[in-house]
Amino acid sequence: MLKIVVDAMGGDNAPSEIVKGAIMALDLRKDFMVVFTGEEDLVMHELSKYKYDVSRVDVVHCTEVITNDDTPTSAVRTKRDSSLVVGLRLLKTDPDAGGFVSAGSTGAVLTGGIMHIGRIKGVLRPALCPAIPNVHGGVTLLCDCGANAECKPAYLAQFGVMASAYAKIAYGIEDPRVGLLSNGTEEHKGDPLHQEARALLAATEGIRFVGNVEGRDIMYGDIDVAVSDGFSGNVALKAMEGCGKTVGTILKEEFSRSAGGKFAYLCARKQISKVKDMLDYSKQGGSVFLGLSGVVVKSHGSSKANSIAASVCQTVDASRGGLVEKIAEMLEHSHLSAGDGK
Repeated sequence: MLKIVVDAMGGDNAPSEIVKGAIMALDLRKDFMVVFTGEEDLVMHELSKYKYDVSRVDVVHCTEVITNDDTPTSAVRTKRDSSLVVGLRLLKTDPDAGGFVSAGSTGAVLTGGIMHIGRIKGVLRPALCPAIPNVHGGVTLLCDCGANAECKPAYLAQFGVMASAYAKIAYGIEDPRVGLLSNGTEEHKGDPLHQEARALLAATEGIRFVGNVEGRDIMYGDIDVAVSDGFSGNVALKAMEGCGKTVGTILKEEFSRSAGGKFAYLCARKQISKVKDMLDYSKQGGSVFLGLSGVVVKSHGSSKANSIAASVCQTVDASRGGLVEKIAEMLEHSHLSAGDGK
């Protein structure tokens, strides 16, 4: 049976929300099991709160935890019995393990993924790729959103290929439209890096590149993939997250100002809830680390159970869909390899 390894100790709300979310996922997807890595007594205490098929849950005891205060490289090397490192090793060594989910330190997940899982042949840099809800009722994949603050043109071209593979496998988009995030849609816009990346993306085989896009196009444009360096992508992601929270706060304050406002809220409650859900990208799950030789999903550090459940389901679908194999296939067809990292 397919196993999804879950870091029970990673994140601000571990292990309670992590365990709860993973158990929720068992009801949403069948024919897979969850393997928790973490302090066994704490995990079992949380599991005792729920009814579940015990044959679909396992716990691997770990004595250490990597926190956000730890230096990622040092922690991954020294805390070898941490829930994060043990989970990644299980993904590497257990043939039935199809993916790994963690809400822990982003730097540690990336470092550990490269050290213990390794990159797909030819991949220059793995990239974080969240799914952002868009106005069309679907999602736009943002790649990269934080793994690579400084990029070369070839990195960005590979991000376009890897995210296109993900769009095909996970979201059934047959011919994903790829845009390069820049400060204008005109061909001449952007710094030398983005100008060169634009030319390289346009020449890359196997993807449908539609040119430069702006930040607003991530949620409002006609693209399926927005390619970005990790610095710009992270700023865009956090700006959208802040916008969602701001809209929610304003709506709450305005509707609570008067009796008429409260009545109006009751009449529009479903519509308001729909808007809030659309602006909450965490409901789509976590960010996949594209380019690793295994399916690794990084959930938001403050993830609650619903987001963890979505991340686990996301990992199941990516594993069953053959994400790693699809990326390798498309990279080979694109002729972008590790030798092109100029």
